[in-house]
Amino acid sequence: MNILIGADQYPEYINGAASFTARLARGLAYRGHRVTVIWPSHDGAARSYSEDGVEIHRLRSFRWPWSNGFRVSDPRASARTIGEILGAVRPDIVHIQSHMVIGRQLARAAVKAHYPLVATNHFMPENVLGHAPFLDHVSAVAGRWAWRDLARVYSQADLVTAPTPRAVQLLKAAAGLTAEAISCGIDTDRFWEPDRRTPTDLIPTVLFVGRLETEKRIDELLRSFAALPASVPARLHIVGTGTQEHQLHVLAQELGLSGRVTFAGRVGDDELAAAYRSADLFCMPGTAELQSLATLEAMSAGKPVIAANAMALPHLVMPGHNGHLYNPGDTAALTSHLAALLGQPEMRRRMGYASRTMAKQHSVNFTLDAFEVRYAQLHGRRAGRQDARGSDQALVPAGV
Repeated sequence: MNILIGADQYPEYINGAASFTARLARGLAYRGHRVTVIWPSHDGAARSYSEDGVEIHRLRSFRWPWSNGFRVSDPRASARTIGEILGAVRPDIVHIQSHMVIGRQLARAAVKAHYPLVATNHFMPENVLGHAPFLDHVSAVAGRWAWRDLARVYSQADLVTAPTPRAVQLLKAAAGLTAEAISCGIDTDRFWEPDRRTPTDLIPTVLFVGRLETEKRIDELLRSFAALPASVPARLHIVGTGTQEHQLHVLAQELGLSGRVTFAGRVGDDELAAAYRSADLFCMPGTAELQSLATLEAMSAGKPVIAANAMALPHLVMPGHNGHLYNPGDTAALTSHLAALLGQPEMRRRMGYASRTMAKQHSVNFTLDAFEVRYAQLHGRRAGRQDARGSDQALVPAGV
C-alpha cells in the first residue's frame, strides 16, 4: 500500500508520539509498503530526503515560545505544501498523529480529496498547557476547549485509534469519539540483555527516562528517593531534558542528593540502551501517560516498575507481579516501594522477568499487523465505493 503519515511531533524532540511515528513508518517500509512522512523541521528550514526506506518531508517551522526548543510548522507555509505532497503521493491511506498544524491540514486535505483517513491520538491537555503559561489559571476551561478542538479534527477520520484501553475511554469521555485500542508497540529485543551481575556487584540504580516536564512529577521521585533510609544504598539516574531541568537540579541539591543522583540529559541510542540494562528498577511518576513507551522499554529490558496509579500506567504494572503502583503525590508510599525493591534483589529478578513477559504483548510487529489490517479494510471500502461509481473520485485538492 501507499501510506502518507503526518505528525506534528518530530524525532529530534524526543517524545512517545514521534518515536511511534518513526517506528511505524520504518516498519511499514520494511514490510514493502511505500511510506511518506510529513514532519516539522527541527531547525526551521524545509527539506525532503529519504531515510530507512521512508520518503520524508520536513516543513518550515518556528520555535514554540515557553518550550525547551520545541518547534511547530508554519501554518501559512504548510497548507499549500501539504496539498502538493498529497497530490504527488496520491496515497491509499492517510494517517495523522495529532490535531495540530500538520495533522489538521492533512486531515482537511485528505477528506476533501476522498482519501481514507486514520487518526491516532497521543494528546492530553496536560502535556501542552504547561507550555502556555498564560493558560495556567484557566487550565480546566482550556482543557475542555482543547478536547473539543481535537474532536473537530478527529471526527473526520474513518478510524480513530489510541494506544491503550484507558486512552480509548478518555477519548470517549473527553471528546465524544469512538476509538480502537492499538498499542504503539516497541522493539521488545532492543534493550534486552541477560543480567550477569551478582547482587553484590553494584549499588542498585533507580532509572527514570522521559521529558523533564511538570506532568512527569520528577520532583516527587526526588523527594521520595531522598527519604530512603540510610540502610538502603541506591543511586538515581535520570535521562532526558525539558523545561524543568534546572529546577530539578536545584531541588536535588537542596535534598542533599549530590553524588547519589545523575542527570544524563539527552542521550544517544547506545547510551539509552546501556541505561536500561544497567538499571535495577524503573520508576515512572508521570500522571499524563496514554501508554508510556519508556515504561514499556524498561519492561522489555527486564526491569520491575514502580509507577503512579494514573492514566494508562495500571495497564502496564500489576502490583506484586511486575512492580508496584502508588497514588500520585503519596511520596511516602513511593519511598516504601523503592525501599522494598532496592533491598530485595531476588524480588527484583522475579518482577523483572514478569515485566519482560508482559512487554512482549506490545511487540511492534503486532502493532504493524494491526494497522496493516485496518489500512487494507479502509482501502478496500474506498475501492468498492469507486467501483460502484464507475470512476475514481479521489481527486487532489483544488488549487494543486
